[in-house]
Amino acid sequence: METIARETVEALPEPFAKLARDVALRVVDWPAQDMLRELDIDDPLELTGLYEGIPVTEKSYMDQPLAPDTVWLFREPILAEWRDREDVDLDRLIAHVTIHEFAHHFGWSDEDIATIDRWWE
Repeated sequence: METIARETVEALPEPFAKLARDVALRVVDWPAQDMLRELDIDDPLELTGLYEGIPVTEKSYMDQPLAPDTVWLFREPILAEWRDREDVDLDRLIAHVTIHEFAHHFGWSDEDIATIDRWWE
């Protein structure tokens, strides 16, 4: 899963590739309980990925980062969605979640992403 996600990021066109290089990419089995609480999510299967950081459109040279910007991918929720959907290749789903989370790093909101992302139709 991590290999597919990293290949997806490496394939981003410029200027996105440059902006993505400083973002940590972490693949873990489940989201942490504090992440779920912060997002008011009861079921961990509802969270396949998460961007933690300050979007590039909001960064200032005065910002002192406490931690690197991070894109999290959650293995078990991604696998559960893949099994439930039965209509998508696993590699494609991993790439989709990766791009979605990096879009947040680039400053896109969920609403912005939804205007061009027809994934859920």
